[in-house]
Amino acid sequence: MKNALDFVNKWLGDFVELLKTLIVVGVIVGILFDDYFGVIAGIGRVVGQFGDGGLAGLLALIIIAMWYQKK
Repeated sequence: MKNALDFVNKWLGDFVELLKTLIVVGVIVGILFDDYFGVIAGIGRVVGQFGDGGLAGLLALIIIAMWYQKK
């Protein structure tokens, strides 16, 4: 059972690293080619939702940042 969980955790970690790389590439392509894929606009919408949430949005952002720093 532990081996299966380790395998899943490794696979999910690799998948998250791939997604982070794709987001960075999307931002670079967006800067160079006028946001062709809409990545920058999507990031702007997510940040706007945190801002619209007021204190709850700020707390959610803090929790996400703390969760990300643990890794």
